[in-house]
Amino acid sequence: MKAVHFGAGNIGRGFVGLLLHEGGYELVFSDVAAPLVDAINAASEYTVHAVGDGGGDTVVTGFRAVNSAEDPGKVVDEIATADIVTTAVGPTILKFVAPHIVAALALRDPQSPPLQVMACENAINATDILRDAIVELAGDDWSELSGRAVFANTAVDRIVPGQPEGGGVDVTVEPFYEWAIERPPFGDDPPSIPGAHFVDDLEPYIERKLFTVNTGHATTAYFGALAGVEKISDALAEPSIAAQVEAVLEETSALLVAKHELDPQTQAEYRATILRRFANPLLPDTVWRVGRQPLRKLSRHERFVGPAAEAAERGLETTALVSAMGAALAFDDDEDAQSVDLQRQIREQDAATFTAAVTGLEPQHPLFSQVEAVVAARQAELA
Repeated sequence: MKAVHFGAGNIGRGFVGLLLHEGGYELVFSDVAAPLVDAINAASEYTVHAVGDGGGDTVVTGFRAVNSAEDPGKVVDEIATADIVTTAVGPTILKFVAPHIVAALALRDPQSPPLQVMACENAINATDILRDAIVELAGDDWSELSGRAVFANTAVDRIVPGQPEGGGVDVTVEPFYEWAIERPPFGDDPPSIPGAHFVDDLEPYIERKLFTVNTGHATTAYFGALAGVEKISDALAEPSIAAQVEAVLEETSALLVAKHELDPQTQAEYRATILRRFANPLLPDTVWRVGRQPLRKLSRHERFVGPAAEAAERGLETTALVSAMGAALAFDDDEDAQSVDLQRQIREQDAATFTAAVTGLEPQHPLFSQVEAVVAARQAELA
């Protein structure tokens, strides 16, 4: 069995690739970073270090890497004979993965089992995004190629921080992980991935993860940066920041319970587990890494505006979420292009224009005026 994974970075090696290896798959990484590809190909093994309670080391073998920028034909050939394709590249990069898959499907033996495609991204229904790009590229040929692949959405969760210097291709991660995969697309032949679990309805898992883990992580980062704290674990050690993060997650939990009929006690326990994970002092994670790309994180269907908008529509509390958005507006990192752009826009646009453009909210939406108010407050600070 063979799996091709796009994105040979820390998440690719330390989470998705690790589980595929444990499932017995020959592992082919595809990436555009030549030094990383060369480093992987120079190694015969790498170690995933899970740090914290229940952690340990796992050695990964049986892998290689291909530079998809320099040798796209080789990537296509690998996919054409693969059983699985996965990604961990970021939702905006999926459109660049699609051409390789289209070309590979054209070469694939029609008698082979369908290629199992799963995008493992921090986005709702990311595999659908990838599939739509593939269908559009294939055009009239899609009717012939469609039977050669199946597409399943996933929800993935593991904290993989920035890595310490000198670690080579080894990866440090937290012990906790979750990989939920929708079952129906596979019929009676789901892939064999130890540690992954298959569910009939993925939406509750995606939103529980996005609106708890991602919302909470970003909230910690933005309040931490505002307080001048460097590490995520140190930020949560500050009682005032911990209280703000807890308040945000209480609001997202109220939405999840109301929308998906989750058990309130189970969600409270999940929330507590998430906070313990963030507080792990052995994870060398910084507020600057977690807080990067604030414009994306403030967009309409992302971790702040997404749950806050739905909560406002249901008449639920959103005060803490809007406060976290205010902290995000103050995220000022000259090494992050989106942070620089955010600070430029907030200086150049009036509050209503900025709110509509960045959050995607319409002026008549019940959340709009609350967000506009924190934008105006940030602008007043800068004046």
